[in-house]
Amino acid sequence: MTTPPEPNPPRRRFRFGGCLFVLSLLGNAVLAAVAVTVAVWPVIPDDSDALTERHYLGSAKATDKVAVVKVTGVLVEGNTAFALRQLSTAAKDKHVKAVVVRIDSPGGTVSASEDVYRAIVDLRDDTGRVAKGSGPKPVVASMGAIAASGGYYVAMPAKTVVAEPICITGSIGVFAALPNLSGLAERNGVEMKLVKAGDIKAGGSMFHKLSPDERQPWQDMVESAYDRFLTVIAAGRPGLTRERMVNDKIRRDVPKYDDKGNVVTAPDGKPVTLSLTRYRADGGTFTPTQAKELGLIDDIADLPAAVKLAAAAAGLSDYQAVTYDRPRTPSEILLGMQVSARSPSGVERLADAATPRLWFLTPGYESAALANPVSP
Repeated sequence: MTTPPEPNPPRRRFRFGGCLFVLSLLGNAVLAAVAVTVAVWPVIPDDSDALTERHYLGSAKATDKVAVVKVTGVLVEGNTAFALRQLSTAAKDKHVKAVVVRIDSPGGTVSASEDVYRAIVDLRDDTGRVAKGSGPKPVVASMGAIAASGGYYVAMPAKTVVAEPICITGSIGVFAALPNLSGLAERNGVEMKLVKAGDIKAGGSMFHKLSPDERQPWQDMVESAYDRFLTVIAAGRPGLTRERMVNDKIRRDVPKYDDKGNVVTAPDGKPVTLSLTRYRADGGTFTPTQAKELGLIDDIADLPAAVKLAAAAAGLSDYQAVTYDRPRTPSEILLGMQVSARSPSGVERLADAATPRLWFLTPGYESAALANPVSP
């Protein structure tokens, strides 16, 4: 009797739904790992000294280095940590023989500007005030798009100061911003009762009109900060004495413009001119050409030229210029994007803007200061 052939085993059908389920599980696992990483390492710790060194120009195999330290943005407490870490790294590196401080800043608070200024002096002289470095290093300041007010202030430790052809600089002055909402509160029936001890203790409160007696302490602080600004310039710019900064008058005739920016002309068609009188420390900005004529900078040059000046000051012929980058966190590596700290809320920004402070800040950049709130 012939045995019938065994039937072929049934073909396994491709189950599309099952495949999707497996892929979904894998995808969820990856997303969960990313979420945990972001939660654990959301931002770069402020106390981290680990910076990534990047070759900028020169011989990549050279041992001697010129470090390019970037000082950027509004200088406020909490926003200068990266600049200070760069300065510390360059100071401690025995292979760094000179430093270029690349400035692109409209300034900021008086205290933050002073912190950066002192750190550059410490690096230049190896004072050991914060951390012992590897010896004194010549410093060259290279000004980018803007280096004014506090941005100019932090350039003063440099032996040589150069500016890009498009740079805005100067703005030597100080102000205190004291917001006042007393009129708005009165119009809307809001009253703030102040219980105080001391005649001028309420001076600077946003709910209280500033009396002449209350204004004077703030004026004294502004004058003291202005005096400090002039002292720093006189120390950093040979020949620019405090007297010259405020007493040397710069007079010139300039065209008169209407509200739309058009030159106003007389009936005979000739431009109407105005006599303008300025001085170096009047709080206004200058073009690079004007700044060079006034002795505020040494020359008009770009960053590579500044690197060469720093190398020459250190006596280097074979060298490489390096910059520093923040290290990427695991969350940034996984997500492929920069993960920043939590942005302050609108209420926090408003409260920060309403806090009275002294500013080395270029006129017109108040909104930038509001976008970069001061950290405690």
